[in-house]
Amino acid sequence: MTDRKQSIRDRIWTLMEERGVAAFPGARGRIPNFVGALAAADRLATLEEWRRARVIKCNPDAPQCYVRLRALREGKVVYMAVPRLREARCFWELDPRRLRDLRAAASIGGAAKMGRAIDPRDLPHIDLVVAGSVAVARNGGRVGKGGGYSDLEFALGRALGCIDERTPVGTTVHPLQVVRGTLPETDHDFRVDLIVTPERVLRPRRSRPQPGGIIPEHLTDDIRENVPALRVLGFS
Repeated sequence: MTDRKQSIRDRIWTLMEERGVAAFPGARGRIPNFVGALAAADRLATLEEWRRARVIKCNPDAPQCYVRLRALREGKVVYMAVPRLREARCFWELDPRRLRDLRAAASIGGAAKMGRAIDPRDLPHIDLVVAGSVAVARNGGRVGKGGGYSDLEFALGRALGCIDERTPVGTTVHPLQVVRGTLPETDHDFRVDLIVTPERVLRPRRSRPQPGGIIPEHLTDDIRENVPALRVLGFS
């Protein structure tokens, strides 16, 4: 399973590099920034799921910086995970009413300086989750960059009740990241309900429930040792 996912990542990263659509800081080894990320964020903002959302959880990666900035400018509260969940208070709250420089706050560095670090137990109900992806399938399957942290963030939200089965999950990607067929999945992998590219929106129909919480046997030794929130919450 791990090798299959990694081969898909390598293929997408190479394809984006060869086609010249990878934007700074590059594609390989990360959630790839892409040409058209701003347009994809703008298209996401036209959707009813976005308009209804007052509280958004968004990944901290470069291509979704435009999503975070757009949300803050529209008065939405944004929650970003501390990279690799390395702190016990492992989410940053970005409330535009308390921020002076929204553009700076939408960046990872700015969020770390200006965001309010909160315990995951203090998260409110999340109206929309936006996740970064390396590859997505038309059935909603998703492959991230391989660390397992995005799935863990989702699982924490489910375990604590701030993300439920009705919470929509979206991703913004370049069209080259939308693959044919299916992607390898495990029981801890969540699916996306909205696949947004600069040109179009795909709405996969859920064919399986989202993961209901943390699956202890799926936690790696690295995650058990380095995510203090798991120990505090009694999951490690």
